[in-house]
Amino acid sequence: MKHSFYLADEQATTELAGQLANLCSRATVIYLEGDLGAGKTSFCRGFIHALGYKGRVKSPTYTLVEPYEINDWRIFHFDLYRLSDPEELEFIGIRDYFDDDCICLIEWADKGEGLLAAADLHISIEFIENSRSLTVQANNEYGQTLLSELAQK
Repeated sequence: MKHSFYLADEQATTELAGQLANLCSRATVIYLEGDLGAGKTSFCRGFIHALGYKGRVKSPTYTLVEPYEINDWRIFHFDLYRLSDPEELEFIGIRDYFDDDCICLIEWADKGEGLLAAADLHISIEFIENSRSLTVQANNEYGQTLLSELAQK
């Protein structure tokens, strides 16, 4: 199942991310892809803030992962852009990030291929003039439920 959303600006991106965040009811893995500056981190920022985080949400480009504890959730925002070898993920204990109380937002997931948990949703963001097109692909039954509910909003 796949659905596309037209997003007029960064605010629309963060709002859609917030709507999705509020639909998540269990451990969730979301892959994000798109060119540099397409809005992946803005999406993650909107998602994390919607769950109640009040602080600054920064890009984990150099640290690979930024953790957030919000209510009963552990949120992990990954940016694998600078990852040179997927095996590096073993050194940070990648398998421990996919527990039942975790939501993982993974930018540049293709660089960690073979070591990451399967995505419930795969989001692709692309520029269209001054706006963005966001395409969401559901990869399992839970992802389809999330996408159906998001598309109805």
